Amino acid sequence: MAARFSLTPDAYGYGHAIGESGDWAAWLLLTTLAVTPLRLVFRRAKWTGWLLKRRRDLGLASFAYAFGHAAIYLWRKGSADMILDELSAPYILLGWLAFALFLPLAVTSNDRSMRIMKRSWKRLHRLVYPAAVLTFVHWALSAFDPTTAYIHIGILAAIEIVRVVLQRR
Repeated sequence: MAARFSLTPDAYGYGHAIGESGDWAAWLLLTTLAVTPLRLVFRRAKWTGWLLKRRRDLGLASFAYAFGHAAIYLWRKGSADMILDELSAPYILLGWLAFALFLPLAVTSNDRSMRIMKRSWKRLHRLVYPAAVLTFVHWALSAFDPTTAYIHIGILAAIEIVRVVLQRR
């Protein structure tokens, strides 16, 4: 994506770069959040263990795309004044709030942080749920056609309903 943008900026412009980076961040986030419900539904399947071992990698990949998404936005805007002016737009504010929630999750997604933080690590990482909601509302509000975002909000809701129902059993 970055190579395509740098080699052909006229053909593969800002809209493509910002859209694709956001899409990948969201898809990887959904995949990360789906690991626990899939593990609860398919308890005996070995592939769910494989997914569980890679959940951290999926979450960090999602953050990497979100970081790229934010970097593309900042590069395009170019000035702090322009960025601050746009904070009054709800979709921009929600995007930055989601990013602010994801930042400590990415920084603490390592074994050392888990050991140091103990139980508070899990509490901190529960911020992924409100951050996910903010992410998908950001998408719905910023899209030219929010239909795809609404579909993904439905998928997020289904993932969370399955997780909550099956964890209570």
